Amino acid sequence: MSWKSHIEELRARERLAEQMGGDERVARQRSQGKLTVRERIAFLADPGSFHEVGKIAGKAGYGPDDQIAEFLPATMVFGRAKLDGRPAVILGDDFTVRGGASDASIAGKMLMAEQMAHEYGMPIVRMVDGTGGGGSVKSLEQNPRTYIPTTPAWEWLVGNMARVPVVSLALGPCAGLGAGRVAASHFSVMVKGLSQIFVAGPPVAKAIGENVDKEGLGGWEIQGRNGVIDNVVESESEAFATARRFLSYLPSSVDELPPVQPSNDDPKRKEQFLLDIVPKDGKTPYKPRRIIEAVCDIGSFFEIGELWGRPVVTGFARIDGHPVAILAGDPFFLDGAWTVDACDKVIRLFDLADTFHLPIIHFVDCPGFAVGVKHEKAGVTRHGVRAMAAVYQVKTPILPVVIRKAYGLAGSAMFNPTRTRWRYCWPSGDWGSLPMAGGIEAAYKRQLEGSADPEAELKALYKKFEAMRSPFRTAEAFIAEEIIDPRDTRPLVVDFVHHAYRVLKTGPTSYGMRP
Repeated sequence: MSWKSHIEELRARERLAEQMGGDERVARQRSQGKLTVRERIAFLADPGSFHEVGKIAGKAGYGPDDQIAEFLPATMVFGRAKLDGRPAVILGDDFTVRGGASDASIAGKMLMAEQMAHEYGMPIVRMVDGTGGGGSVKSLEQNPRTYIPTTPAWEWLVGNMARVPVVSLALGPCAGLGAGRVAASHFSVMVKGLSQIFVAGPPVAKAIGENVDKEGLGGWEIQGRNGVIDNVVESESEAFATARRFLSYLPSSVDELPPVQPSNDDPKRKEQFLLDIVPKDGKTPYKPRRIIEAVCDIGSFFEIGELWGRPVVTGFARIDGHPVAILAGDPFFLDGAWTVDACDKVIRLFDLADTFHLPIIHFVDCPGFAVGVKHEKAGVTRHGVRAMAAVYQVKTPILPVVIRKAYGLAGSAMFNPTRTRWRYCWPSGDWGSLPMAGGIEAAYKRQLEGSADPEAELKALYKKFEAMRSPFRTAEAFIAEEIIDPRDTRPLVVDFVHHAYRVLKTGPTSYGMRP
């Protein structure tokens, strides 16, 4: 007796699953400039590495002879694959099947994908297109009752934030649970003009009096600039490449250290332009990304969150082949002052670096928290002290390189002061409890008001205090531990990173990472 007929039926069912929502809906998907879920997986995964789980799950209809007469696949495709040779879990929504809405098997697939990633220590990449497991009013026709909502697999989504790298790619309109799954990740990407993210779509917004299209409600101009999304790209292929690059800096789970790669960049390289990059007037901005690129391995800087929290620059890079996290002040935006969204960006980076054991290189240029009514109304103090707490909590080694300003509470948030103060300062360093501009006028208000020549008196005071603010005087008191030639920054950072990797420890952090 042979099981050949059963294998033939299995293959037939697999072919039905590969048809997805049918020719018409597949054609509609492609007409919108979107790949199908199976094409997306083929582009993302290493060739031939994808092993699908639950391929023939879905809804079947049977004829009088109990033979399958119709079949609608589950609205998710998931399985194991390799990304640049490393195991990963891939989970993709199939918008051609009921717009990605929930069905009988979707919750099981989502649960298994998240649980598998968690238990076997594999990164997970979610390709979200549609509600991603959310409900549809039409479902009431099959089950004529409402229910108290639960969120399938959410406990595993939360657990994975502290366990394995999670990447979410928004590749279409993402609403409800789909939007939540995008945000519940360490790194999220959306494609310009192709994807939108919202709690509920335009029809629901219209019910509360807002007539808006999908792009106006949740397009990249909104979600890419408010921090809901980390990076915005031009195409699906760029989204896949961006996901792979992000993962290349991280271990597969918290039980491993970041993957070190061979480096062709001279660890003792010195860039001459660093001697002159910071203007001597203390006011004119400079380009912090040029400093980052000069210190890190050539071509290794991967920026995260370029469009939001713009007073700070964040991302990953490699130092002599070793992955690190990067934070730098950007004086082109509010002189680098920490706004509410800048504080959130700092928290996100530090939590991410600590979760996955990346040392942090902090190029410090921060005049303090943003000042003014607008920022006070936004709650900058609350967000600011949360950012400070994130800096103080991390166990991963931090190296501050003080480029220019370090003032007030935000300026002090360079590292946890209970740890060894391994820090380098450039001669352009300018620090204190508050900036000198305005501080002298406030402190010597009565003296200036009583002076016969207030302008000359103020000028003399500035000259007096200008001498006191020399970084060399700070170094005399061993408060600035080392003042360095800016051209020596890369060799010194390389030395630090090698020492940092000697003491890195694997395992989960005490607090994990929240979305």
